[in-house]
Formats: sequence, C-alpha cells, structure tokens
Amino acid sequence: MDTILSDIEAFLDAQELGAATFGDLAMKDRHLVRQLRNGRRLWPETERKIRHFMATYRPTKQVAA
Repeated sequence: MDTILSDIEAFLDAQELGAATFGDLAMKDRHLVRQLRNGRRLWPETERKIRHFMATYRPTKQVAA
C-alpha cells in the first residue's frame, strides 16, 4: 500500500494535480487520496485501475479566459 500511495504522491507533484482532482479523474472518488493517506486499503483491481490511469494520463491544456 505504501508503494501505491508514494507513487500517487509523486504523480500529483509531477502533474501539479490536487488530491481531490486526481481521485475524481482516476476513480470518480474525490476522497480517495485522503482516505489512502489515512490507511484505506485497496483491492488489487482498484490499484491496477489507478496505475493504468497514471500511465495513460494526458493533461488537457487550460485556455486562459
């Protein structure tokens, strides 16, 4: 579990994403990262989905208004 959380934290820093945004995009769960930080456990299938999201993530460019 520590490995996935460490990988998520590194991904958040590298992509400049907030924890809630990441959870929403990856799993439609804005509380995911907070709960992982507090000891939430993941099913292997869920970890695979999160890792797939991180591997295939392509940020969308924000257009200045």
